[in-house]
Amino acid sequence: MLDKCRYPTQSPDITLMDLNPIPLEVAAKRLHRYEPKTHQANALEPFALPPGTFDSVGLNWLLHCLPGDIVTKSVVFDHCKTALAPGGVVFGSTVLSGGVRHTPWSRWMMERLNRDGTFTNHDDDLNGLKTQLDQRFDSAQVEVVGAVGIFTARA
Repeated sequence: MLDKCRYPTQSPDITLMDLNPIPLEVAAKRLHRYEPKTHQANALEPFALPPGTFDSVGLNWLLHCLPGDIVTKSVVFDHCKTALAPGGVVFGSTVLSGGVRHTPWSRWMMERLNRDGTFTNHDDDLNGLKTQLDQRFDSAQVEVVGAVGIFTARA
């Protein structure tokens, strides 16, 4: 997505963060024309980035892979809020287990991914996601596409 999207400026300031150094290297190489910074960190711990300096924080396809239930893993929203500048936005997407429509195939695949530890989203539901965002941000929206919650929230 970062490679194909349109930025509001010719030279965006991009910081990539991941717990694993390999995805960081791959993404940084793909986005080399923007000279991205990389930051290896655990999203469940404070980011150790300058507070209040980011206009946006993207959390695409992350929450359903974090351990714990939606309440526990939503600490990542607190860390995002700390990193965001006033008026900044956090956005992302996550596969939800409850409150969304699953096909038999998607339910089977989600159960398989939970069994092998790739996903931890048995307790992630639409209402829980909305509640966690509403508790932390001035405005938040969640749109559902299939079994995926696509969210935005503004500090």
